[in-house]
Amino acid sequence: MVQEFRLQDPGEAIHEAEIQEVLVSPGDRVEEGQTVFVIETDKAAVEIPVPFSGTVADIPVKPGDMVRVGELLMTVEEEGAAAAEAETAPPPEPEEKPEEPEEPEKEAAEQPVPKEPEEPEEAEKPAAPSREERPEEKPEERPPEPAERPAAEAREDAAPQRRAGGPVPAVPATRRLARELGVDLRAVEPSGPDGRVTDADVRAHAEGRRERPAAPAAAEAPAPAALPDFERWGPVERRPLRSLRRATAKHMALSWSQIPHVTHQDLVDITELERFRQRHEADVEAAGGKLTVTVFAVKAAAAALAAFPTFNASYDAEAEEVILKQYVHIGVALDSDRGLMVPVLRDVDRKSVAELAVELTRMSDRLRDSAPSSDDLRGGTFSVTNVGGLGGTGFTPIVNHPQVAILGLARARLEQVVTGTLDAPDTAVRLMLPVCVAFDHRVNDGADAARFTSRIAQLLADPERFALSV
Repeated sequence: MVQEFRLQDPGEAIHEAEIQEVLVSPGDRVEEGQTVFVIETDKAAVEIPVPFSGTVADIPVKPGDMVRVGELLMTVEEEGAAAAEAETAPPPEPEEKPEEPEEPEKEAAEQPVPKEPEEPEEAEKPAAPSREERPEEKPEERPPEPAERPAAEAREDAAPQRRAGGPVPAVPATRRLARELGVDLRAVEPSGPDGRVTDADVRAHAEGRRERPAAPAAAEAPAPAALPDFERWGPVERRPLRSLRRATAKHMALSWSQIPHVTHQDLVDITELERFRQRHEADVEAAGGKLTVTVFAVKAAAAALAAFPTFNASYDAEAEEVILKQYVHIGVALDSDRGLMVPVLRDVDRKSVAELAVELTRMSDRLRDSAPSSDDLRGGTFSVTNVGGLGGTGFTPIVNHPQVAILGLARARLEQVVTGTLDAPDTAVRLMLPVCVAFDHRVNDGADAARFTSRIAQLLADPERFALSV
């Protein structure tokens, strides 16, 4: 029997992916759970395993193709299914042999010897039960009844049996999500094809409510506006968005369309912090890290999130609820040859500045050499982006949906700063860092953002207080 292997929903509001690698060819034998494709989606490289064993019959996709959820990736001739059919075929044959008329004829031949006059009556008696096959026709009428049952009911009956006797059908990304949320896949009601558990099923189970059908449509970006014919005014060149750039474009459109943005800006005096950084950067480099302003900003943000938890949250527009997260995983925007990536530093509140410096350096080096995995990019609760190395006096970053805030850093500059009072002003040259916090106005107000930003500024301006606070 030929089985169709289609692209399953990888979650995170992803609807399509790019084929990066095809690891098998037609004619190859594959085992259930074997990785057969590598796709790139949501800025991450994801390994796709085949859900059944057999021989590859056809692969209609190739590297570079864009495929949508539900599109055919591969067809597989299941050897197990053929073997099962072969095993189930012989039983009906021996069942027919006892029904052959040879045995009744022999009995009829033996019975007339002792009782000649009663032969016809006794011969008719076995014939009558044989004609009583009509009651047996009732079971033959029953099979269509379960066949006519709705497919959803049949799937609900079959899924518990599969879960009780073997592994729960789910892709690796869904299994990782279940582990992160502490969900037992065996307890989840599946909604995917053939009883497969999806990311949406896991989230719905974790939240104690069933998935609402309208939610995916609400997360989609609006339809693009029509463009004019630019060739009327001169020659043009079209370059298709691929891979990371394509995913970034869609995610930014989603973030901008779903989140009502407001940005709060400030200047932070980091003169003393820079002196502190220069004194200790050699020690951190010896441990394998780079002590940058970004690392201090990440740690300061974690301390501020503890004091202002509504910035470490997500907004459920459908339920009209704010989801406060009890963990602090901060994504750090990194520039690369492949485009913008935002790997996630986990449990930032529990790590020292030195530990974060080493971890961020190693992560940056790893992403420079290879594509990130889903685990590298998912699960962030807040983001930090620093464009200071490229210049600029300030900017307004876009909140990374489904987060509710992001901290942006521009280039620090030496400026003449006036302090003191109106009657006794004083001037000094200080190193000033432009910072901004973009936030979701549904969850936080301008006053909240001002207090949140001020807490970060206070920590960065005073290294001693910083060390005592974090």
